[in-house]
Amino acid sequence: MRTILHSDLNNFYASCEQVLNPTLKGVAFAVCGSVEDRHGIILAKSQLAKEMGVKTAMTIKAAKDLCPDLVLVRARLDLYVEFSEKVRQIYLEFTDHVEPFGIDEAWLDVTNSKIFGTGEEIAEKIRRRVKELGLTVSVGVSFNKIFAKLGSDLKKPDAVTVISQDNFKQKVWPLGVGELLNVGRRTAEKLKKYNILTIGDLAKTDKCFLEKSFGKAGAMMYIYANGLDTSPVRLYTNPDIVKSVGNSMTCYRDLKDIEDVHIMLSVLCDSVSQRVIRHDLGRANTVTLSIRDENLSTITRQAKLVPPSNIADDILELSLKLFKENYSFQNGIRSLGVAVSDFNNESEQLSIFENAEDYEKRLKLSKTIGGIRDKYGAKSVTKAINLKDTRISREDPENNHVVHPQSFSPKQ
Repeated sequence: MRTILHSDLNNFYASCEQVLNPTLKGVAFAVCGSVEDRHGIILAKSQLAKEMGVKTAMTIKAAKDLCPDLVLVRARLDLYVEFSEKVRQIYLEFTDHVEPFGIDEAWLDVTNSKIFGTGEEIAEKIRRRVKELGLTVSVGVSFNKIFAKLGSDLKKPDAVTVISQDNFKQKVWPLGVGELLNVGRRTAEKLKKYNILTIGDLAKTDKCFLEKSFGKAGAMMYIYANGLDTSPVRLYTNPDIVKSVGNSMTCYRDLKDIEDVHIMLSVLCDSVSQRVIRHDLGRANTVTLSIRDENLSTITRQAKLVPPSNIADDILELSLKLFKENYSFQNGIRSLGVAVSDFNNESEQLSIFENAEDYEKRLKLSKTIGGIRDKYGAKSVTKAINLKDTRISREDPENNHVVHPQSFSPKQ
């Protein structure tokens, strides 16, 4: 039987800031983006701020309304990456099977690490070692990745939770379905219509019914709920294959109409395209659009890019199409995100509907523009529509709003 850990650093960004600035201890503070423009939503908060009702993804204004004395700290991604790497080096002392899940989480397969003790004993050792860095971590111990992650969420902060084959029905099944990995709010609402409220309800539901109602996601939910996940924890030494490239931005004001959306999507698609081209990732087959409204409700939609492309105009065209098909402006829009994935970097026969010569000319132009921007700044070349609101278009999403691939998993 496998022994899998899931390690989750507690209040990670805020904890890193406290390590370097001890005066923040015992203070209600939050880590955010720009204070001047509202694109700085709350990224992390201290325990005291959390107790005051401050939540991640809340706007600075809303957070200040709840906690007037809230201290705001500008996010420093380089600092957090440095701490993240130090923690991963601790993980690697116990196993070389370490699979990061974002900057502050990771799975570890310690099945063959018995020299260090049981899974629970290893988790406790990791917890103590991480404390030496001034951070705390919650660790879930289980026989698969899904329940290990669930375990790390059950008790926070600074705790170890064991979910075994003997106790998972008692510990996991009473939990709401929304606690299960990749079951988003909309999926949970749809499950509720079928009176599937808990993970136990989900586990006992006919697999064929779930697959018919939710497609492949339904079959996966059944597997997850019943503890049947067998997905491996990757070797840390394996080179990461870039599976997606994305950016997300929160505007200084809510977006009210399609012109606003067009401007922001234009900026995002330009950034995504340039990153894909610069790193020679090939053509993307899939575009993912994320929309978050003023109530912080989020929808995510995907579509195939036909033919595959890494050119900004093509990504923008499909992103706009996805937006128009899925949003009606009942509420203002707080933020948008665009990601591309399913890259194909091999020589392939072009579609008969595609003019190969035209595509190469457009690609060459994109590379030229990218070179100019790299040398003279992101806004040295811009599109005419972006001049209609320069406070939106002046943003630099590549440097300030990079999306981790894991944060773009579609949740319906």
